[in-house]
Amino acid sequence: MEKLISYPISIVYYLCFGLCLVVFHLIQWVCFNVFGYQAHKKSVDYLNFCLVKCTNLLGTRFQFRNIKKIPKGAPIIFVANHQSLYDIVGIIWYLRRFHPKFVSKKELGKGIPSVSYNLRHGGSVLIDRKDPKQAIPTIKGLGEYIEKHKRSAVIFPEGTRSKDGKPKEFAQSGLKILCKYAPSAYVVPISINNSWKMVKFGAFPMGLGNRLEFIIHDPIAVSDFPFEELIQKTEKAVVQSVKY
Repeated sequence: MEKLISYPISIVYYLCFGLCLVVFHLIQWVCFNVFGYQAHKKSVDYLNFCLVKCTNLLGTRFQFRNIKKIPKGAPIIFVANHQSLYDIVGIIWYLRRFHPKFVSKKELGKGIPSVSYNLRHGGSVLIDRKDPKQAIPTIKGLGEYIEKHKRSAVIFPEGTRSKDGKPKEFAQSGLKILCKYAPSAYVVPISINNSWKMVKFGAFPMGLGNRLEFIIHDPIAVSDFPFEELIQKTEKAVVQSVKY
């Protein structure tokens, strides 16, 4: 029944979603090329605010818990499980004060209005998952960037989205490079729940009436632990609060 009801609602949703991407692509271009980083960043924030509001048409609610735990005035490495693109929409808007930048696959760097432009020009990095050697200097650059500007990087160590919410094993290399080149950073684990239910029927129709939960855990100073212990603590924190 949910799937049947979702067809007409999903059509309206995608029209609104697509319109936001097209309109904000132009807004981003103007902000970036005329006014610079801060204006572009604001345009991306409000793009994602609008995308969050679009999901309200589907009965979707976002809940972020423990935001006050995130250190201020320090580089942050957000480490989360990955369930859908709505993980990214939520993080950009609700954690906007931390200037989140993403480690993303290079395929997303072209062909998607607004999204591709932001990935190319907003400080995020694009990696070729088939070429690990290319990824090392790229992620190194992101680590140095957040260290210098006291901003944040977001990494999904599973490497791909979970289609049923069950966490996959964490890969270590990307996080290890970020920690090495942002030595004053804090790793902040995030457990994401129910985002996969948005696309449980595939790209169309959309899932209805979901509450997306983002649980922010205690920060871990990179300098306080050997990397092997840090990744264990991080993965344990994320996985133990994922419901599937």
